[in-house]
Amino acid sequence: MQTTLSEKAKRLSRADEAESILRSCVHCGFCNATCPTYQLLGDELDGPRGRIYLIKQVLEGNEVTEKTQQHLDRCLSCRNCETTCPSGVDYHNLLDIGRAVVDEAVPRQPKQRLLRDGLRALVLSPTLFKMLVHLGQTFRPLLPDTLKTKLPRSSYPVSPRPTQQHDRHVLILEGCVQPTLSPNTNAATARVLDRLGISITPISQAGCCGAVDYHMNAQQTGLARARRNIDAWWPNIERGAEAIVQTASGCGAFVKEYGHLLKDDPAYAAKAVRVSSMAKDLVEVLQDEPLETLGILSDLRLAFHCPCTLQHAQKLGGAVETVLSRLGFNLTSVPDSHLCCGSAGTYSLTQPELSRQLRDNKMNALESGKPEVIVTANIGCQTHLDGAGRTPVRHWIELVEEALH
Repeated sequence: MQTTLSEKAKRLSRADEAESILRSCVHCGFCNATCPTYQLLGDELDGPRGRIYLIKQVLEGNEVTEKTQQHLDRCLSCRNCETTCPSGVDYHNLLDIGRAVVDEAVPRQPKQRLLRDGLRALVLSPTLFKMLVHLGQTFRPLLPDTLKTKLPRSSYPVSPRPTQQHDRHVLILEGCVQPTLSPNTNAATARVLDRLGISITPISQAGCCGAVDYHMNAQQTGLARARRNIDAWWPNIERGAEAIVQTASGCGAFVKEYGHLLKDDPAYAAKAVRVSSMAKDLVEVLQDEPLETLGILSDLRLAFHCPCTLQHAQKLGGAVETVLSRLGFNLTSVPDSHLCCGSAGTYSLTQPELSRQLRDNKMNALESGKPEVIVTANIGCQTHLDGAGRTPVRHWIELVEEALH
């Protein structure tokens, strides 16, 4: 796509990157065929091709309006378009660049600012988040449905973490909201890895991966969190940690971007590349292990929801399904498994109507094979889908850990 950046746009730190991405787009429109919002709304500007054109106009110095901002806000950042694109357009990075420019030009309404700032503050304060979730559980009958659906429907026993130390050890990112919303996920991970002779070293100084801030246009705050995590992990990396494990694919997708996002930071560029190369989704660790030694035999009927951050961002579609099949679980077929469930980080709160439509479509697809339980690999998807109040939704590692007994 022929592009001529404005003089102002040329001064952006990522101007060359934006221009290169724009020029790689041949405007074929294949991306629209797999874009969830384009399928719902049928508007060219609510598909990747249209959004790319909007960003091009903005970077060429054309007028920026609230309408432009709205079309970019409606994007789920699911990256399905990247999987479909024959030209390899790096859409998600262009979107981050474009959103930052648009938000600088178009001040948000006070209600929007309050919601977005409140979400960042709430999600990134584990203590406050935990307190409010427990308060919400206490007064659940009095809450509006929009808030009820965000609270866990069921509580499951939390497995004790093993204390034995093995020669092999990995680090784990505990996560922001997962310890409160699904506290057994990381404990179950520790128990399964322990049976395989791998210890987990938790690093309390490592906090949020930075994705929530970064994708809500607090990009420098997000990068600051990335640097703090690198500093927290580095001593254990030097002591021989094999990997940095994420049990939430959304976090994993972002940590794997550290190397790219910090490539121009002389103090962190090399370390960020190392951290990104060590970042592994849990399934990447397990798929290379002798799973047969776990002694699991289960014919439980499961439907697996593959998060966008696992299949489109990390290119690990089919990996969890393969592991679960090796362990004997009975997996049902899921139509349109490439489509987003509508969770998309904070999207279910900033775009609730679109998010609900996508969730209900996804639940219909997941339930079409009549599973006993639905499993997934990302806490956002898990909470969002479970909020429909239909078939229970859990993290897949919990079902594996329960089958150990």
